[in-house]
Amino acid sequence: MPDDFAGHIEDTKLTDALSERYLAYALSTIMSRSLPDVRDGLKPVHRRLIYAMHQLKLDPTAGFKKCARVVGDVMGKYHPHGDQSIYDAMVRMAQEFAARFPLVEGQGNFGNVDGDNPAAMRYTEARLTAVAQAMLQGIDENAVDFRPTYDGEESEPVVLPGAFPNLLANGAAGIAVGMATSIPPHNAGELCAAALHMIAHPDATTADLLKHMPGPDFPTGGVLVEDAASLQTAYETGRGGFRLRAKWAVEKGLYGTWSIVVTEIPYQVQKNKLIEQMAQLMEDKKLPLLGDVRDESSDVIRLVLEPKTRGVEPEVLMETVFRITALETRFPLNMNVLDATRTPRVMALPEVLRSWLDHRHEVLVRRSNHRLAAIERRIEVLDGYLIVYLNIDEVIRIIREEDEPKARLMAHFSLTDTQAEAILNMRLRSLRRLEEMEIRKEHKALTTELKGLQTLLSSEKLRWKKIADEIEATRKKFGAGPLGDRRTEMGIMPTVVDANPDAFIEREAITVILSEKGWIRAVKGAVADPAELKFKEGDKLKFLRPCFTTDRLTLFSTNGRAYTLRASELPRGRGDGQALRVLVDLTNEDDVILLFVAMEGMKYLLASNSGRGFVVPAEELTAEKRTGKQVLNLKPGEEAAFCVLADGDHVAAVGQNRRLLVFKLEEIPEMARGAGVILQRYKDGGLADIKVFPIAEGLIWKLGDRIRTETNLRDWLGARGQTGHLPPAGFPRTPGFGG
Repeated sequence: MPDDFAGHIEDTKLTDALSERYLAYALSTIMSRSLPDVRDGLKPVHRRLIYAMHQLKLDPTAGFKKCARVVGDVMGKYHPHGDQSIYDAMVRMAQEFAARFPLVEGQGNFGNVDGDNPAAMRYTEARLTAVAQAMLQGIDENAVDFRPTYDGEESEPVVLPGAFPNLLANGAAGIAVGMATSIPPHNAGELCAAALHMIAHPDATTADLLKHMPGPDFPTGGVLVEDAASLQTAYETGRGGFRLRAKWAVEKGLYGTWSIVVTEIPYQVQKNKLIEQMAQLMEDKKLPLLGDVRDESSDVIRLVLEPKTRGVEPEVLMETVFRITALETRFPLNMNVLDATRTPRVMALPEVLRSWLDHRHEVLVRRSNHRLAAIERRIEVLDGYLIVYLNIDEVIRIIREEDEPKARLMAHFSLTDTQAEAILNMRLRSLRRLEEMEIRKEHKALTTELKGLQTLLSSEKLRWKKIADEIEATRKKFGAGPLGDRRTEMGIMPTVVDANPDAFIEREAITVILSEKGWIRAVKGAVADPAELKFKEGDKLKFLRPCFTTDRLTLFSTNGRAYTLRASELPRGRGDGQALRVLVDLTNEDDVILLFVAMEGMKYLLASNSGRGFVVPAEELTAEKRTGKQVLNLKPGEEAAFCVLADGDHVAAVGQNRRLLVFKLEEIPEMARGAGVILQRYKDGGLADIKVFPIAEGLIWKLGDRIRTETNLRDWLGARGQTGHLPPAGFPRTPGFGG
């Protein structure tokens, strides 16, 4: 460091320093790690792996080399990151169940569809595939730009020539800073057909291209059940998703029995975890129609699903399985890539194909110019050789007798420096008459090729015809046979099957337990003695609700929202259960007012602590979403305080000021949601308690362990919204009806 900078300190705002460094990190992540290039569909680590293997001459016809050797070269020369991350990327390029068209051919244990890890890199070997070779085609012919590596000692390609449509064929996935990419694999033959159509019709729309390339083609097969309109919208915008289902068939057995055999599972679903998930759901009684699941897979997938009873329709059984297991998944589409200027943006299908075709056009022009320059250099040398054969005696004399033969040759025969140097470097055996014939033959062939290249470079139409021929060759090579045949079946949107899971849940009596601190669980049968229930330290019982597994429970909270829980989905066992806030969207400030089974036809009186409220039907308190439904609208500083069953004809309201008011229930409006009306007015404080009761039976309240009843309520009867009077003798000092 220069002496001028010794001890130099520069004041910088922390926000400026952080934003500057985070921006540099974000750009590095986006451009040099997570997003693929639209031209070759590769991220830097994959591109460096392929180029390093090319440098090691690991072509498809060569022998295998240890993966550790490849990873070492990549890490030491091109990619200064961890060896495990490089090896993981290499493994993925070799896995036939992960890559639709593997770029690496592996030898050894490279993992499997069950989710087992590959062997260590010191045990496995690899070489490039024919697909990777196509990606490199022309890389030594100035087809692409090179840049210095991180240490400046080597050079690496900025992008590969990419004669194979790798971005869409193999897909890509990555998460950068503030953006991500997710592109499913496609069929190479169909992509080439779409590209050829775009060459013939440059203004082709997404709908036109989808006639040739109908949708994704996953390496593990499956059935795509997305409707055509959604597919087209996704490819037009570059964003969307695809529903993918397992492929299954019914296998008949003896005496009318049958089973479901799954032969293909969705992409990126690990078979072992899928079976574990199904087994757990069966244990939790969430798959009531499924009797058993067996894995009979060998090198091909075979999962056997047996119904609990053969009276169930196979379609109904599979519909219940698809709804809650990974046998149906949704693969997202987000074609966020780096364009030719290294700018990240979301592209539609026509843009992606056009970018690849433009890249192929640039590669063709650069390779043609490179070949043209090489031919011109060679023809220049051959012209010099022909002069030798025409004047061989004079050339020999000059070389033997002159002190400066090169200069003399150039002056005597009007040769260029290159020609004179080539003549002086000729071997004597090249002076044979036969060699002259070979040179004339080569000169003629190169001249013909030279004219062809000049014609090609001068005609855009010929260049696109040449590109079309190359793409057609790619389609014939990789778009047919076991590698190129479509694996994912293009299905149709499944018909709606009446497979309501609630209809198949085993009806069983349970008791739901909710603690003060918000932990919920269910136990089988009834709870004989609530005092024997155990909770976390400092916690205690809040609600105990007997119900059935087929019931739906309603929660009403102080935030004025109603939530719905399926009793069958509550955690079971002797533990503490699950935090209620995991199941529904409650904050620490929210508290549950009431937990109940909302029966059809019932009505509830909702009231806030300020004394406003209304009557709501039980059906309006059902909310399947995790966020629930806002039923009672609240003002700032106000909160919901009561939710009571409206099973009488009169309402008794008592304020914190110990004023009691009794009025008719019919005076309160019935609403689906709102702020409600004034139930009782207060000069100070708010509503302390409220109750709906039949006036013929009198008003009942608890005083300690005693039950008190007041039938003569004439002094407290009034209209809704009045203040009321002091309660009768024997009413609790802390106002409330108890129970």
